[in-house]
Amino acid sequence: MKSPMTSPLTDIPGIGPATAEGFLRSGITSAEALRAMGADAAYEAWLRGGNPPHFIGYYALVMALQGRPWNDCRGAEKDALRVKFDALKARALGNQKGHPGIEAALDLIGVGLRR
Repeated sequence: MKSPMTSPLTDIPGIGPATAEGFLRSGITSAEALRAMGADAAYEAWLRGGNPPHFIGYYALVMALQGRPWNDCRGAEKDALRVKFDALKARALGNQKGHPGIEAALDLIGVGLRR
């Protein structure tokens, strides 16, 4: 049985090569997979994959998956997304300080912080 064709992450307007690379490191390998996950689950995977948190990156992803330009996010909508971003970050990273990518790499080799 043939597997369905998949599109690169950069087929989503607003997802460039650097962002696509971060999603690939997080295990999200296609535009279809990213769309199916939705912005919140995908961004949480992004954080757990060791990528740094960045509010603009989060709301740009939300806008991209809605087919809107990143700078379309304003006012109450942006305020609500900030609350969601803070909750995602807390859930994915807990009280972790420092750079999550470095923390993940150190944990992988067994020399990370003892918690």
